[in-house]
Amino acid sequence: MSRSNTMSSKQFTTYKSPVYEGWRDAAGETWQQYVDHEFVRGIGDGSLPHKAFIHYLIQDYIFLLHFSRAWALAVVKAESVSQMRVAAATVNALINEEIQLHIEICAGEGISEAQLEAATEESDNLAYTRYVMDAGLSGDLLDLLATLAPCVFGYGEIGLRLADSADTKPAYRQWIDTYQDAEYQSVCEKVAELIEETTRLKLGANYKDSPRWAALCERFTLATQLEVNFWALGLRLADGE
Repeated sequence: MSRSNTMSSKQFTTYKSPVYEGWRDAAGETWQQYVDHEFVRGIGDGSLPHKAFIHYLIQDYIFLLHFSRAWALAVVKAESVSQMRVAAATVNALINEEIQLHIEICAGEGISEAQLEAATEESDNLAYTRYVMDAGLSGDLLDLLATLAPCVFGYGEIGLRLADSADTKPAYRQWIDTYQDAEYQSVCEKVAELIEETTRLKLGANYKDSPRWAALCERFTLATQLEVNFWALGLRLADGE
């Protein structure tokens, strides 16, 4: 039995955030479907068809462009310099590290950055990115963070889950190393601190008693489900759809 099936999510985090843990617990089985998805396991053991991985990377490149804009919106929504610093640092990590990973791997497949930028955004991708942007435009910083959190923390957890994967493909290993690396885990820690600070500023110490708590949990859960759908997007190609 694999590590991913025998250890809980809490054992795959290097940071503590009671707010995030509350959102994750509220998501329930949806969170497990996300971090222990068939697509994820295929990256870990190398069984994921290579064309499915490249298809995913192309769509994820598009996603990260929108995700970067959403984090830039967090700078606008921030109410303190410390909040702005975390949001700005996250934008930098997305643009100069995560997106670069996609560019490098795709370049090895003969796919140029210009081709990535010209790729068609698929419907599951569009639904997710527009949901995140709508949360930020229509709500406050806390609404935005609840929709951004599944991607940030989920990839951090997946990176740690797959860290010990030995028999996988070089490109998959590069992907795993990006998210299990101390630098990415540090981003997760900073975002966790931002979520804690923002929640207590907006909702107070007894935040779970706030009328907003249930709605924030719903935002997090829906964003998590959209992450599950994103993995399924890659598998549909592998299945020949």
